[in-house]
Amino acid sequence: MSGAKYIRPTESELEILQVLWAKGTASVREVHEELLKTKEAGYTTTLKLMQIMNEKGLVVRDDSIKTHIYQPAVSREKTQQHILGKMINTLFSGSATELVIQALGNHQASPGELEEIQKILDQLKAQEEK
Repeated sequence: MSGAKYIRPTESELEILQVLWAKGTASVREVHEELLKTKEAGYTTTLKLMQIMNEKGLVVRDDSIKTHIYQPAVSREKTQQHILGKMINTLFSGSATELVIQALGNHQASPGELEEIQKILDQLKAQEEK
């Protein structure tokens, strides 16, 4: 994706990407069955969305066999970075601090999550002191 314009996935496309990121590769039927666990979804809608995602470059389709197999063409990390960066700029006036305060204020972080956050803070402090 370097040098290429980033394509922002829609909410429905993100749901499909979540399935593909977890599975690595999947057929439309496999993605559809995963989506049905959490929401109503028509098979033809899932198929059409995945075809559009292929055209947009969000997924890659292997059509060398009868059942087309899809895999993500964008990484979870790059997608998270892009969406989060956009969110910080638009909803939090560019303040990552405001985002973190809001997130921690509305979500009960586990001790493990708090430990991970503290490690990141310690690393950032160490970098600033250099």
